[in-house]
Amino acid sequence: MRKLLALLIALAAPATAVAAVPAPAVSATQEGVAIGGYDAVAYFSEGRPVRGSAEFAHRWNGAEWRFASAAARDRFAADPESYAPAFGGYCAWAVSQNYLAPGDPLVWRIVDGRLYLNFNARAKELWEADLAGAIARGMRNWPSVLETADNR
Repeated sequence: MRKLLALLIALAAPATAVAAVPAPAVSATQEGVAIGGYDAVAYFSEGRPVRGSAEFAHRWNGAEWRFASAAARDRFAADPESYAPAFGGYCAWAVSQNYLAPGDPLVWRIVDGRLYLNFNARAKELWEADLAGAIARGMRNWPSVLETADNR
């Protein structure tokens, strides 16, 4: 009977809160490589995703960014905010819905000079159905969505 009473008291006690760990500002592989190793500059200069190389890497914002050439790496290093995808490369649709999902570097779009990635073609389709609204919601959600570890 004492064991049962002790169990009931333990179950009724409030759970200890676990502190949320902020999500990384950049979506990266387990090795810490941003946007799957694709060259962020190439979306703008080539109009398509191009694989980067570890030979032309640059560390920024807690991740390693890879580029197809030294020139692309140097362009990025001079102005990373102009080339890095919005929302740290996380899925733009997910951020607009107030959660995080990784972005796929092959599912992308440039809007008003800003690169956006989405998790998959369906997420991109949903995001594009209300593009201006989704971007505005994403901008509003972005700071708070990074604050919760539950999003990872």
